Amino acid sequence: MKKKGTGSRERGTGNKPSGNKGTGNKGTGNRKSPANNGRGSGPTASAAESRPRGFKTSRPGKTFERSSAAGPKAEQKRAAEQREQAGQQHTAHEASRFLRGQRIDPRRIDGTETVTELIEGTFLAYNAARLREACQLFTQKMLDLDVTVGMTLTGALTPAGLGMAALIPLIEAGFVDWIISTGANLYHDTHFGLGLAMHRGNAQESDVVLREEGVVRIYDIFFDYDVLLSTDAFFRKIIQGPEFQRSMSSAEFHHLCGKYVREREKALGIGQKSLLSAAYASGVPIYTSSPGDSSIGMNVAALSLDGNRCVIDPNADVNETASIVLGAKRQGGRSGVLIAGGGSPKNFMLQTEPQIQEVLGIDEKGHDFFLQITDARPDTGGLSGATPAEAVSWGKIDPDRLPDAVVCYLDSTVALPLLTSYALATRGKRPLRRLYERREELMNLLRSEYERSGGEPADAEHAEAMLPMHR
Repeated sequence: MKKKGTGSRERGTGNKPSGNKGTGNKGTGNRKSPANNGRGSGPTASAAESRPRGFKTSRPGKTFERSSAAGPKAEQKRAAEQREQAGQQHTAHEASRFLRGQRIDPRRIDGTETVTELIEGTFLAYNAARLREACQLFTQKMLDLDVTVGMTLTGALTPAGLGMAALIPLIEAGFVDWIISTGANLYHDTHFGLGLAMHRGNAQESDVVLREEGVVRIYDIFFDYDVLLSTDAFFRKIIQGPEFQRSMSSAEFHHLCGKYVREREKALGIGQKSLLSAAYASGVPIYTSSPGDSSIGMNVAALSLDGNRCVIDPNADVNETASIVLGAKRQGGRSGVLIAGGGSPKNFMLQTEPQIQEVLGIDEKGHDFFLQITDARPDTGGLSGATPAEAVSWGKIDPDRLPDAVVCYLDSTVALPLLTSYALATRGKRPLRRLYERREELMNLLRSEYERSGGEPADAEHAEAMLPMHR
Protein backbone atom coordinates (compact mmCIF):
# COMPACT_ATOMS: atom_id res chain seq x y z
CA MET A 1 0.00 0.00 0.00
CA LYS A 2 1.45 3.33 -1.06
CA LYS A 3 2.02 5.73 1.82
CA LYS A 4 0.24 9.08 1.62
CA GLY A 5 2.25 11.91 0.14
CA THR A 6 5.21 9.84 -1.11
CA GLY A 7 4.13 9.24 -4.71
CA SER A 8 4.98 6.03 -6.57
CA ARG A 9 8.71 6.79 -6.85
CA GLU A 10 11.24 7.31 -4.09
CA ARG A 11 12.17 10.99 -3.82
CA GLY A 12 15.89 11.49 -3.55
CA THR A 13 17.08 8.16 -5.03
CA GLY A 14 15.44 7.94 -8.43
CA ASN A 15 14.92 4.19 -7.85
CA LYS A 16 11.64 2.38 -7.83
CA PRO A 17 10.46 1.05 -4.44
CA SER A 18 12.04 -2.25 -3.63
CA GLY A 19 8.85 -3.84 -2.43
CA ASN A 20 10.56 -4.58 0.86
CA LYS A 21 7.85 -2.62 2.64
CA GLY A 22 8.50 -3.97 6.06
CA THR A 23 11.92 -2.44 6.52
CA GLY A 24 10.92 1.18 6.77
CA ASN A 25 13.90 2.06 4.51
CA LYS A 26 12.50 2.32 1.02
CA GLY A 27 15.42 4.46 -0.08
CA THR A 28 17.93 1.58 0.27
CA GLY A 29 16.80 -0.71 -2.54
CA ASN A 30 16.82 -4.42 -1.62
CA ARG A 31 19.46 -4.09 1.07
CA LYS A 32 18.51 -4.94 4.60
CA SER A 33 18.96 -2.09 7.03
CA PRO A 34 21.48 -2.73 9.81
CA ALA A 35 19.01 -1.04 12.12
CA ASN A 36 16.64 -4.02 11.93
CA ASN A 37 19.02 -6.84 10.99
CA GLY A 38 16.73 -7.99 8.20
CA ARG A 39 13.66 -8.25 10.36
CA GLY A 40 10.41 -6.86 8.91
CA SER A 41 9.06 -4.00 10.96
CA GLY A 42 5.37 -4.84 10.51
CA PRO A 43 2.65 -3.43 12.72
CA THR A 44 4.14 -4.99 15.86
CA ALA A 45 7.71 -3.76 15.44
CA SER A 46 9.08 -1.16 17.81
CA ALA A 47 9.44 2.48 16.81
CA ALA A 48 13.23 2.12 17.05
CA GLU A 49 13.15 -0.55 14.29
CA SER A 50 11.37 1.79 11.85
CA ARG A 51 14.02 4.49 11.81
CA PRO A 52 17.80 4.65 11.35
CA ARG A 53 19.85 3.70 14.38
CA GLY A 54 20.64 6.58 16.72
CA PHE A 55 17.98 8.91 15.29
CA LYS A 56 15.53 10.32 17.80
CA THR A 57 12.19 11.49 16.48
CA SER A 58 9.14 13.06 18.02
CA ARG A 59 7.04 10.99 15.62
CA PRO A 60 7.58 7.30 16.49
CA GLY A 61 7.11 4.92 13.58
CA LYS A 62 7.94 7.57 10.97
CA THR A 63 9.60 6.10 7.90
CA PHE A 64 11.96 8.01 5.62
CA GLU A 65 11.21 7.83 1.92
CA ARG A 66 12.86 11.12 0.89
CA SER A 67 16.39 12.36 1.20
CA SER A 68 16.71 13.61 4.73
CA ALA A 69 19.22 14.37 7.46
CA ALA A 70 17.43 11.55 9.26
CA GLY A 71 17.94 9.07 6.41
CA PRO A 72 20.78 6.68 5.41
CA LYS A 73 23.65 9.03 4.59
CA ALA A 74 25.80 6.88 2.30
CA GLU A 75 22.90 5.81 0.09
CA GLN A 76 21.64 9.39 -0.21
CA LYS A 77 25.11 10.64 -1.09
CA ARG A 78 25.55 8.01 -3.83
CA ALA A 79 22.08 8.72 -5.24
CA ALA A 80 22.85 12.44 -5.48
CA GLU A 81 26.17 11.75 -7.21
CA GLN A 82 24.47 9.39 -9.68
CA ARG A 83 21.85 12.04 -10.49
CA GLU A 84 24.55 14.63 -11.08
CA GLN A 85 26.55 12.28 -13.30
CA ALA A 86 23.47 11.34 -15.31
CA GLY A 87 22.34 14.95 -15.63
CA GLN A 88 19.05 14.18 -13.93
CA GLN A 89 16.99 16.96 -12.48
CA HIS A 90 16.97 17.45 -8.71
CA THR A 91 13.95 15.78 -7.14
CA ALA A 92 12.49 18.19 -4.59
CA HIS A 93 10.12 17.32 -1.76
CA GLU A 94 7.14 19.18 -3.22
CA ALA A 95 4.74 16.97 -1.31
CA SER A 96 6.03 18.22 2.06
CA ARG A 97 3.71 20.68 3.74
CA PHE A 98 6.79 22.53 4.94
CA LEU A 99 7.83 23.42 1.39
CA ARG A 100 4.66 25.09 0.24
CA GLY A 101 5.82 28.64 0.99
CA GLN A 102 6.70 31.12 -1.69
CA ARG A 103 9.95 30.27 -3.41
CA ILE A 104 12.88 32.60 -2.61
CA ASP A 105 13.14 34.35 -5.97
CA PRO A 106 13.30 38.11 -5.34
CA ARG A 107 12.88 40.83 -7.89
CA ARG A 108 16.04 42.61 -8.90
CA ILE A 109 16.27 46.01 -7.23
CA ASP A 110 16.84 48.63 -9.92
CA GLY A 111 15.70 51.87 -8.29
CA THR A 112 12.33 52.00 -10.04
CA GLU A 113 10.45 49.88 -7.50
CA THR A 114 7.81 51.34 -5.22
CA VAL A 115 7.80 50.74 -1.47
CA THR A 116 5.07 48.14 -1.99
CA GLU A 117 7.09 46.34 -4.66
CA LEU A 118 10.20 46.46 -2.48
CA ILE A 119 8.40 44.96 0.52
CA GLU A 120 6.51 42.28 -1.42
CA GLY A 121 9.35 41.40 -3.78
CA THR A 122 12.47 41.50 -1.59
CA PHE A 123 11.42 41.26 2.09
CA LEU A 124 11.46 37.45 2.01
CA ALA A 125 13.15 36.27 5.20
CA TYR A 126 13.97 37.06 8.83
CA ASN A 127 12.56 40.32 10.20
CA ALA A 128 12.17 41.72 6.70
CA ALA A 129 9.67 38.90 6.15
CA ARG A 130 8.00 39.68 9.48
CA LEU A 131 7.60 43.29 8.34
CA ARG A 132 6.08 42.11 5.06
CA GLU A 133 3.70 39.88 7.02
CA ALA A 134 2.87 42.82 9.28
CA CYS A 135 2.07 45.02 6.28
CA GLN A 136 -0.12 42.32 4.77
CA LEU A 137 -1.93 41.57 8.04
CA PHE A 138 -2.60 45.27 8.58
CA THR A 139 -3.89 45.97 5.09
CA GLN A 140 -5.61 42.69 4.21
CA LYS A 141 -7.38 42.03 7.53
CA MET A 142 -7.02 44.75 10.15
CA LEU A 143 -8.25 47.49 7.82
CA ASP A 144 -11.50 45.70 7.01
CA LEU A 145 -14.41 48.03 7.70
CA ASP A 146 -15.63 46.05 10.72
CA VAL A 147 -12.29 46.15 12.59
CA THR A 148 -11.68 48.80 15.26
CA VAL A 149 -7.93 49.49 15.31
CA GLY A 150 -6.22 50.59 18.51
CA MET A 151 -2.60 51.74 18.41
CA THR A 152 0.01 52.15 21.14
CA LEU A 153 3.02 54.46 21.05
CA THR A 154 6.16 53.86 23.11
CA GLY A 155 9.63 55.30 22.72
CA ALA A 156 10.60 58.72 21.42
CA LEU A 157 8.65 58.51 18.14
CA THR A 158 7.22 62.03 17.87
CA PRO A 159 10.55 63.82 18.50
CA ALA A 160 11.87 61.92 15.46
CA GLY A 161 9.04 63.38 13.35
CA LEU A 162 6.97 60.20 13.07
CA GLY A 163 3.87 62.04 14.25
CA MET A 164 3.88 64.15 11.09
CA ALA A 165 5.38 61.51 8.81
CA ALA A 166 3.30 58.46 9.73
CA LEU A 167 0.82 58.83 12.59
CA ILE A 168 -1.17 61.80 11.27
CA PRO A 169 -1.55 60.18 7.80
CA LEU A 170 -2.77 56.95 9.46
CA ILE A 171 -5.32 58.86 11.53
CA GLU A 172 -6.60 60.95 8.64
CA ALA A 173 -6.97 57.84 6.46
CA GLY A 174 -9.16 56.21 9.12
CA PHE A 175 -6.57 53.48 9.71
CA VAL A 176 -6.22 54.17 13.46
CA ASP A 177 -9.38 54.59 15.56
CA TRP A 178 -7.95 55.12 19.05
CA ILE A 179 -4.54 55.48 20.68
CA ILE A 180 -2.72 54.79 23.94
CA SER A 181 0.54 56.72 24.18
CA THR A 182 3.22 57.61 26.64
CA GLY A 183 2.78 61.16 27.88
CA ALA A 184 6.27 61.98 26.63
CA ASN A 185 5.29 61.32 23.01
CA LEU A 186 2.38 63.74 23.36
CA TYR A 187 4.50 66.37 25.11
CA HIS A 188 7.22 66.31 22.43
CA ASP A 189 4.56 66.20 19.71
CA THR A 190 3.30 69.54 21.00
CA HIS A 191 6.64 71.22 20.22
CA PHE A 192 5.87 70.94 16.52
CA GLY A 193 2.33 72.28 16.92
CA LEU A 194 3.75 75.33 18.69
CA GLY A 195 6.21 75.96 15.86
CA LEU A 196 9.23 74.99 17.95
CA ALA A 197 12.24 73.36 16.31
CA MET A 198 13.86 69.95 16.74
CA HIS A 199 17.19 69.28 14.97
CA ARG A 200 19.26 66.35 13.81
CA GLY A 201 22.50 66.05 15.75
CA ASN A 202 25.50 63.85 16.47
CA ALA A 203 24.98 61.35 19.28
CA GLN A 204 28.73 61.38 20.02
CA GLU A 205 28.78 65.00 21.16
CA SER A 206 29.70 65.68 24.79
CA ASP A 207 26.60 65.92 26.94
CA VAL A 208 28.48 68.14 29.37
CA VAL A 209 29.15 70.62 26.58
CA LEU A 210 25.56 70.36 25.34
CA ARG A 211 24.29 71.17 28.84
CA GLU A 212 26.52 74.23 29.01
CA GLU A 213 25.25 75.30 25.59
CA GLY A 214 21.59 74.89 26.64
CA VAL A 215 20.98 72.01 24.23
CA VAL A 216 18.90 68.94 25.16
CA ARG A 217 19.60 65.58 23.49
CA ILE A 218 17.35 62.59 22.68
CA TYR A 219 20.05 60.34 21.22
CA ASP A 220 20.72 62.10 17.88
CA ILE A 221 17.91 64.68 18.16
CA PHE A 222 18.97 68.08 19.56
CA PHE A 223 16.79 70.98 20.67
CA ASP A 224 17.04 74.19 22.66
CA TYR A 225 16.31 73.92 26.39
CA ASP A 226 13.87 76.79 25.93
CA VAL A 227 11.68 74.43 23.85
CA LEU A 228 10.87 72.65 27.14
CA LEU A 229 10.19 75.90 28.98
CA SER A 230 7.95 77.26 26.22
CA THR A 231 5.96 74.02 25.99
CA ASP A 232 5.56 73.90 29.79
CA ALA A 233 4.29 77.50 29.75
CA PHE A 234 1.75 76.62 27.02
CA PHE A 235 0.32 73.70 28.98
CA ARG A 236 0.14 75.63 32.25
CA LYS A 237 -1.71 78.43 30.51
CA ILE A 238 -4.41 76.28 28.89
CA ILE A 239 -4.84 73.97 31.92
CA GLN A 240 -5.88 76.98 33.96
CA GLY A 241 -8.90 77.40 31.68
CA PRO A 242 -12.39 76.77 33.13
CA GLU A 243 -13.05 73.64 31.02
CA PHE A 244 -10.09 71.90 32.70
CA GLN A 245 -11.32 72.44 36.27
CA ARG A 246 -12.72 68.97 36.86
CA SER A 247 -11.88 65.30 36.95
CA MET A 248 -11.69 63.75 33.44
CA SER A 249 -10.29 60.83 31.50
CA SER A 250 -6.98 61.33 29.74
CA ALA A 251 -8.89 61.18 26.43
CA GLU A 252 -10.92 64.23 27.48
CA PHE A 253 -7.79 66.01 28.65
CA HIS A 254 -5.91 65.37 25.40
CA HIS A 255 -8.95 66.33 23.33
CA LEU A 256 -9.03 69.73 25.02
CA CYS A 257 -5.28 70.12 24.60
CA GLY A 258 -5.56 69.18 20.93
CA LYS A 259 -8.13 71.93 20.42
CA TYR A 260 -5.72 74.57 21.69
CA VAL A 261 -2.76 73.17 19.78
CA ARG A 262 -4.84 73.29 16.61
CA GLU A 263 -5.69 76.92 17.24
CA ARG A 264 -1.99 77.71 17.69
CA GLU A 265 -1.14 75.93 14.41
CA LYS A 266 -3.73 78.03 12.60
CA ALA A 267 -2.45 81.24 14.19
CA LEU A 268 1.10 80.42 13.13
CA GLY A 269 0.03 79.28 9.66
CA ILE A 270 2.21 76.15 9.86
CA GLY A 271 -0.35 73.56 8.76
CA GLN A 272 -1.02 70.23 10.44
CA LYS A 273 2.00 69.41 12.59
CA SER A 274 0.68 67.90 15.83
CA LEU A 275 -0.68 64.44 16.51
CA LEU A 276 -2.83 65.88 19.32
CA SER A 277 -4.30 68.38 16.89
CA ALA A 278 -5.00 65.75 14.22
CA ALA A 279 -6.64 63.41 16.74
CA TYR A 280 -8.85 66.26 17.96
CA ALA A 281 -9.97 67.02 14.40
CA SER A 282 -10.66 63.35 13.58
CA GLY A 283 -12.39 62.40 16.84
CA VAL A 284 -9.67 59.88 17.74
CA PRO A 285 -9.41 59.46 21.54
CA ILE A 286 -5.87 59.41 22.92
CA TYR A 287 -5.25 57.85 26.33
CA THR A 288 -2.08 57.67 28.38
CA SER A 289 -1.49 54.78 30.74
CA SER A 290 0.67 56.82 33.14
CA PRO A 291 -0.58 60.43 33.23
CA GLY A 292 2.00 61.59 35.78
CA ASP A 293 4.93 60.06 33.92
CA SER A 294 5.61 62.99 31.59
CA SER A 295 6.13 66.74 31.56
CA ILE A 296 2.42 67.24 30.85
CA GLY A 297 1.49 65.38 34.04
CA MET A 298 4.23 67.20 35.93
CA ASN A 299 2.68 70.54 35.01
CA VAL A 300 -0.79 69.32 36.02
CA ALA A 301 0.69 68.31 39.40
CA ALA A 302 2.43 71.66 39.80
CA LEU A 303 -0.80 73.58 39.20
CA SER A 304 -2.59 71.48 41.82
CA LEU A 305 -0.32 73.12 44.40
CA ASP A 306 -1.98 76.41 43.46
CA GLY A 307 -5.47 74.97 43.82
CA ASN A 308 -6.07 73.97 40.21
CA ARG A 309 -8.79 71.30 40.07
CA CYS A 310 -7.72 69.46 36.91
CA VAL A 311 -7.47 65.74 37.68
CA ILE A 312 -6.82 62.97 35.16
CA ASP A 313 -8.84 59.97 36.36
CA PRO A 314 -7.21 56.56 35.65
CA ASN A 315 -10.46 54.76 36.58
CA ALA A 316 -12.21 56.52 33.71
CA ASP A 317 -9.40 55.49 31.37
CA VAL A 318 -9.60 51.81 32.35
CA ASN A 319 -13.35 51.67 31.80
CA GLU A 320 -13.46 53.81 28.65
CA THR A 321 -10.79 51.75 26.90
CA ALA A 322 -12.58 48.52 27.85
CA SER A 323 -15.84 49.96 26.52
CA ILE A 324 -14.23 50.70 23.14
CA VAL A 325 -13.16 47.07 22.74
CA LEU A 326 -16.47 45.68 24.00
CA GLY A 327 -18.37 48.02 21.68
CA ALA A 328 -16.32 46.83 18.70
CA LYS A 329 -17.19 43.20 19.47
CA ARG A 330 -20.84 43.62 20.45
CA GLN A 331 -21.71 45.62 17.37
CA GLY A 332 -20.75 42.79 15.04
CA GLY A 333 -17.16 43.84 14.54
CA ARG A 334 -13.66 42.86 15.57
CA SER A 335 -10.78 44.43 17.47
CA GLY A 336 -7.19 44.80 16.26
CA VAL A 337 -4.15 46.17 18.07
CA LEU A 338 -1.13 47.81 16.44
CA ILE A 339 1.65 48.06 19.03
CA ALA A 340 4.65 50.30 18.33
CA GLY A 341 7.15 49.36 21.02
CA GLY A 342 5.82 47.89 24.25
CA GLY A 343 5.86 49.13 27.82
CA SER A 344 2.90 50.45 29.77
CA PRO A 345 0.82 51.48 26.71
CA LYS A 346 1.01 47.90 25.38
CA ASN A 347 -0.29 46.47 28.63
CA PHE A 348 -2.96 49.14 28.93
CA MET A 349 -4.19 48.26 25.45
CA LEU A 350 -4.20 44.50 26.02
CA GLN A 351 -5.64 44.62 29.56
CA THR A 352 -8.95 45.79 28.11
CA GLU A 353 -9.88 42.14 27.57
CA PRO A 354 -9.02 40.92 31.11
CA GLN A 355 -10.93 43.96 32.42
CA ILE A 356 -13.97 42.84 30.42
CA GLN A 357 -13.66 39.11 31.18
CA GLU A 358 -11.84 38.59 34.47
CA VAL A 359 -12.84 41.73 36.39
CA LEU A 360 -16.29 42.60 35.03
CA GLY A 361 -17.34 38.99 34.37
CA ILE A 362 -18.50 39.66 30.81
CA ASP A 363 -18.14 36.83 28.30
CA GLU A 364 -15.53 37.66 25.68
CA LYS A 365 -12.60 35.90 23.98
CA GLY A 366 -9.88 38.48 23.29
CA HIS A 367 -8.59 40.78 20.59
CA ASP A 368 -8.84 39.44 17.06
CA PHE A 369 -5.65 40.85 15.53
CA PHE A 370 -2.24 41.47 17.09
CA LEU A 371 0.58 43.32 15.34
CA GLN A 372 3.64 44.41 17.32
CA ILE A 373 6.84 46.16 16.31
CA THR A 374 9.43 45.75 19.05
CA ASP A 375 13.10 45.25 19.84
CA ALA A 376 12.35 43.54 23.19
CA ARG A 377 13.17 39.88 23.82
CA PRO A 378 10.48 37.55 25.18
CA ASP A 379 12.76 35.61 27.53
CA THR A 380 13.45 38.36 30.09
CA GLY A 381 9.92 38.32 31.51
CA GLY A 382 9.14 41.91 30.54
CA LEU A 383 5.77 42.83 29.09
CA SER A 384 7.37 44.60 26.12
CA GLY A 385 8.68 41.32 24.73
CA ALA A 386 5.74 39.11 25.74
CA THR A 387 4.44 37.22 22.71
CA PRO A 388 0.83 37.05 21.50
CA ALA A 389 0.82 33.34 22.38
CA GLU A 390 1.56 34.24 26.01
CA ALA A 391 -1.23 36.84 25.87
CA VAL A 392 -3.67 34.05 24.97
CA SER A 393 -3.22 32.53 28.43
CA TRP A 394 -4.38 35.81 29.98
CA GLY A 395 -7.45 36.10 27.78
CA LYS A 396 -5.98 39.12 25.99
CA ILE A 397 -5.91 37.48 22.54
CA ASP A 398 -8.56 35.19 21.07
CA PRO A 399 -6.83 31.78 20.73
CA ASP A 400 -8.75 31.04 17.55
CA ARG A 401 -7.18 34.13 15.98
CA LEU A 402 -3.58 33.47 16.99
CA PRO A 403 -2.57 32.88 13.35
CA ASP A 404 -3.56 36.52 12.78
CA ALA A 405 -0.69 37.73 14.96
CA VAL A 406 2.68 39.08 13.84
CA VAL A 407 5.63 40.25 15.92
CA CYS A 408 8.24 42.18 13.94
CA TYR A 409 11.55 42.61 15.78
CA LEU A 410 12.52 45.96 14.36
CA ASP A 411 12.98 49.59 15.36
CA SER A 412 9.63 51.41 15.08
CA THR A 413 11.34 54.36 13.36
CA VAL A 414 12.18 51.98 10.50
CA ALA A 415 8.97 49.97 10.41
CA LEU A 416 6.30 52.66 10.83
CA PRO A 417 7.17 54.74 7.72
CA LEU A 418 7.26 51.58 5.60
CA LEU A 419 4.02 50.23 7.06
CA THR A 420 2.30 53.59 6.53
CA SER A 421 3.45 53.91 2.93
CA TYR A 422 2.41 50.32 2.16
CA ALA A 423 -1.02 50.80 3.73
CA LEU A 424 -1.76 54.08 1.97
CA ALA A 425 -0.66 52.59 -1.37
CA THR A 426 -2.72 49.42 -1.11
CA ARG A 427 -5.89 50.43 0.77
CA GLY A 428 -8.38 53.22 0.30
CA LYS A 429 -9.35 55.46 3.21
CA ARG A 430 -11.84 54.18 5.78
CA PRO A 431 -14.66 56.29 7.26
CA LEU A 432 -13.63 57.93 10.52
CA ARG A 433 -15.23 56.20 13.52
CA ARG A 434 -14.96 59.32 15.69
CA LEU A 435 -14.90 57.20 18.85
CA TYR A 436 -14.24 60.21 21.06
CA GLU A 437 -17.76 61.42 20.40
CA ARG A 438 -19.20 57.96 21.20
CA ARG A 439 -17.62 57.55 24.63
CA GLU A 440 -20.85 57.89 26.61
CA GLU A 441 -22.69 55.49 24.28
CA LEU A 442 -19.93 52.91 24.69
CA MET A 443 -19.80 53.38 28.47
CA ASN A 444 -23.56 52.76 28.65
CA LEU A 445 -23.01 49.49 26.79
CA LEU A 446 -20.29 48.48 29.26
CA ARG A 447 -22.49 49.31 32.24
CA SER A 448 -25.44 47.35 30.90
CA GLU A 449 -23.29 44.28 30.12
CA TYR A 450 -21.75 44.47 33.59
CA GLU A 451 -25.18 44.60 35.23
CA ARG A 452 -26.40 41.62 33.19
CA SER A 453 -23.33 39.63 34.12
CA GLY A 454 -24.28 39.85 37.79
CA GLY A 455 -20.67 40.67 38.53
CA GLU A 456 -21.27 43.26 41.20
CA PRO A 457 -18.68 43.00 43.98
CA ALA A 458 -19.57 41.37 47.28
CA ASP A 459 -20.60 43.49 50.24
CA ALA A 460 -17.70 44.76 52.29
CA GLU A 461 -18.42 42.54 55.28
CA HIS A 462 -18.47 39.43 53.10
CA ALA A 463 -15.23 40.37 51.37
CA GLU A 464 -13.57 40.99 54.75
CA ALA A 465 -14.67 37.59 56.01
CA MET A 466 -12.82 35.95 53.14
CA LEU A 467 -9.49 37.62 53.82
CA PRO A 468 -8.16 35.19 56.48
CA MET A 469 -8.67 32.32 54.05
CA HIS A 470 -6.22 33.89 51.58
CA ARG A 471 -3.49 34.69 54.09
